Parts: sequence; C-alpha cells; structure tokens
Amino acid sequence: MRIVSGIQPTGNLHLGNYLGAIRNWVRMQDQVASEGGDCLFFLADLHAISMPHVPADLTANTRAMTAALVACGIDPDRSTLFNQARVPAHAELQWLLNGTARIGWLNRMTQFKDKSGKNREGASAALYTYPVLQAADVLLYQATHVPVGEDQKQHLELARDIAQKFNNDYASAEEPVFTLPEPIIPPDAARIMSLRDGSAKMSKSDPSDMSRINLTDDADTMMQKVKKAKTDPEPLPSEAAGLEGRPEARNLVGIYATLADTSTDAVLQQFGGQGFGAFKPALGELLVERLAPINARFVALKDDQAALDAILDKGADKARALAKPTLDTTYKVLGLCR
Repeated sequence: MRIVSGIQPTGNLHLGNYLGAIRNWVRMQDQVASEGGDCLFFLADLHAISMPHVPADLTANTRAMTAALVACGIDPDRSTLFNQARVPAHAELQWLLNGTARIGWLNRMTQFKDKSGKNREGASAALYTYPVLQAADVLLYQATHVPVGEDQKQHLELARDIAQKFNNDYASAEEPVFTLPEPIIPPDAARIMSLRDGSAKMSKSDPSDMSRINLTDDADTMMQKVKKAKTDPEPLPSEAAGLEGRPEARNLVGIYATLADTSTDAVLQQFGGQGFGAFKPALGELLVERLAPINARFVALKDDQAALDAILDKGADKARALAKPTLDTTYKVLGLCR
C-alpha cells in the first residue's frame, strides 16, 4: 500500500485543517507503516502558483506548514515529507501527461470554474491544467490509495482516466506504466465550522481571527475564543436530533466529539440539559489538552530554517528515488530520446 497526499502551503493551520485532514494523515502514517507500506505527504507549492501569490510568503508558508505538519505528528523518519519544487519530476510528468489528458475532460472540472469565477479568460493556464499536475502527483509514485474529500473525488477520477488511457496507448495490460489509484474517503473526516457562524467553514481567510482556533494560539487565546464563540440561549439537548436548526451548538458539540474521539450522542449524554456556561469551559480545556503539545512543538521548530530545510531535503531525496523509475519509463514508452 502506498498513500500519496498533498496540502497547499497557505500559512497558519487552524483546527479545521487539523481535524479535517492532518490528524487522519497521522493515523494513516501509523497504520500503513505498521503494515509495511509507504506514505508520501507533500506541500503543493507548484499548485500554489496557479493563483496570484507573493513569492516571499510562499517560501515562508512552505516552511511554516512543514513545521506544523511535524508538530501535528507527521514523522519524517516514517513518512516521506517534501515540497513539490524539490522534486522536478512532478512538473516533468505533468507535461508528459498533457499529451494524454483531453480538453473535454478538463472542461468538466468544476474547481476551475469555481476558482476562475467570471473572469475565466483571465485565469492562468496553470489553473486550467492544475488537475493534470494532481494526476502527476500521484501517478509518479505508483500510489495505490489517495485520501480525498468530496471536492477532490473528480480530480482523482481524472487521474485514473489519464492513467488508463496512457496505459492503453503506450503500454500493455501485462506491463502497465501507471497504477490506478483508489480513493480513501475517511469516514470520520470532520467538517469544522466558524466559531462566529456555524453555517460557514472555519477558514484562515475569514477577517475575524475569533472565527477560528489556530494551531499557533496559546492556551489563554484558545479559551478566550471558545468562551466568545457564538451560541444560542437554549441548553444542550440530550440527543443529536435536538441540534437540528442550531448550527453553532452543533459545531461546538461536534468539535468536542471529534477531539475526544467519541460520538455526538455521547457528548450530549454527558452535557445534555446544561447551558454553554458549563460546556464552553469543558470544550476549552479539551482543546488546550489536545493542541497545547502541538503548539509547543510548532513554536520550537517554526524559526529553525535549517532544520526545516533538512527535513524537506531528506524527504525530497526519497521522493526523487521513488519517482525515477516511473518517470524514466514514461519517457521511454513515449519514444523520447534522452
């Protein structure tokens, strides 16, 4: 089993990033390593340049995200952790796969329509071909499984289509060039909402810092944000059905349940009938208990540029070695003289 997954280096991670994706990465790392498989986790800095960006911020965010992932539990000794720019094979394979990808396939990609908005003619070509780079990201390493959210399933289906067509065009059934990766959709992938609006996802782009719990927040800041989180005047119900129509209450209970690795009903059995005056301090204490060690590791590592670059260099060395056979074979079957 070989799992490949990437994350864009967009700056400070928040609770939604951690509970929605990164905690599952750590669990997969532990499980797959125990079964003799491989996990490759990368920072998608090549993807980041498909949209307008500040170069200095991209550099800083790549290192900061590396520190955050390590602080959250990604172990560079057990997983391969790197950024795309250190492994040129990603960009090389994207170009080679552009000959197989079809315009009609890319025209169906909803993410380009969403990100380009009304100014589609003014969007970058990189944004349009972004899904081909995503295909290269996983096909390069013969990934068997790729963790995906609902919004990324379409891109993985495209990667499978590209792999299948390439194999049909240039290889044999007995010796395919690419493995067709299977999706992993974590059953407990948490959807964490804003502390100020229970109907909006927690996001770093929200202008209010009070809307999110950052992994860089200290214990006092976390407690303050939880205590000021938007709620309603009703006490907590005794079962999950009672949260219907109460998005802020549902969000806070959901955060508690996810952090405690329990069910919403179990949380409500404990706190049902109580008001938020009792529940919020308990939630704040649980947040501090779970996140304070991550925060401490992050703070200790985030300014050590040499250590962070050493982690990325080590991961890139491993990634380049894993990628080389696939890239060499792709050039060869296309008839490219090297």
